[in-house]
Amino acid sequence: MISLRRSTERGSTKLNWLDSRHTFSFGGYHEPQYMGFRDLRVINEDRVDPGAGFPTHSHRDMEIITYVLAGAVAHKDSTGTSTVIRPGDVQRMSAGTGISHSEYNSSQTEPVHFLQIWIIPDETGLAPGYEQLPFPLDKNRGRWTLVASKTGRDGSVTVHQDIDVWAARFSAGEQAIFRLKPGRYVWTQVARGSAMLNGTLLGAGAGAAVNQEEILEFKAVEAAELLLFDLA
Repeated sequence: MISLRRSTERGSTKLNWLDSRHTFSFGGYHEPQYMGFRDLRVINEDRVDPGAGFPTHSHRDMEIITYVLAGAVAHKDSTGTSTVIRPGDVQRMSAGTGISHSEYNSSQTEPVHFLQIWIIPDETGLAPGYEQLPFPLDKNRGRWTLVASKTGRDGSVTVHQDIDVWAARFSAGEQAIFRLKPGRYVWTQVARGSAMLNGTLLGAGAGAAVNQEEILEFKAVEAAELLLFDLA
């Protein structure tokens, strides 16, 4: 079964420096039907103006992934980490017992476009932590690349939850499959472009919840970038 979440159905927050679209309930946007999916709690698609961003704020007991689509995010946090996140990088921040951080557009001239993803950890009170790794998505074009997992296997970043996060870039017409194991669930998110999933069209910004499907067949309608969350 595939349940489509259209891009136009998402919530939104618009400020003079921020355009944010919320797949699930977030902040002032509350939709009881979309409080998350399994342990996936937040997918926000953010566009931030040059030089602007989120000032220092705090989180607890959450695994936070930043995935940049265009531009670059300047990150600083209370663990002493100071870095820049660019397309192809995946950042994982474990808030644990508490962490403070800021995220800004590192450019004074170009906007930044990124996804912020929150995952509920499998235990509370963990030590705060940070990890950032690059992934060769263009080299692996047309194939799924594991970018996050509970064990950090195959060079992925480690998240404290039974979840695999996959990413892929497709040229128009390229196809790929994903085999869903019994008892598992999938949320897939189109970061950009459009693709068919088992005959269902997913446009840019759309997502879909999947269960009771053995094989997921993806075909890019145009150049596309997708994320896939394999959840318990």
